[in-house]
Amino acid sequence: MVSKIVATNRQARRNYFVLETLEAGLQLTGCEVKSLRNHRANLKDSFARVQEGEIFLYNLHISPYEQGGRFNLEPKRRRKLLLKKKEINDLIGQTSQRGLTLIPLAIYFKRGYAKIELALVKGKRQYDKRQQIIKETQRQEMDRALKFKRQKR
Repeated sequence: MVSKIVATNRQARRNYFVLETLEAGLQLTGCEVKSLRNHRANLKDSFARVQEGEIFLYNLHISPYEQGGRFNLEPKRRRKLLLKKKEINDLIGQTSQRGLTLIPLAIYFKRGYAKIELALVKGKRQYDKRQQIIKETQRQEMDRALKFKRQKR
């Protein structure tokens, strides 16, 4: 049950093939959580990387909280992702393969905790993107034709 979606990465499904998704917790400070509750986050260009047996999220921009004062931290600092050890080991094995990376798809609150939907992805080439656009336009044209046919009756 996703209670409140804060931000989504709209470019991710357009630029990558999503192979697998999983849910992870975020290690945040109080001001960052308050800023997330105000929908002040941006996932564009963010990615996750494995370092020292832990997974960290880079380039996630969480705007400083207005009333945070000296407790505000750097907006694009690296943030630790909270996963089980088995999930981390699986991701280490999968990301060591060439061409696979971890990209966040969405940030949301679940039972009061900030969660992130993380995806194991492979980059699309230019011709893959063109094929997707062609399929999408064909589907839209079929839907329009069927709708027009139904209205004519």
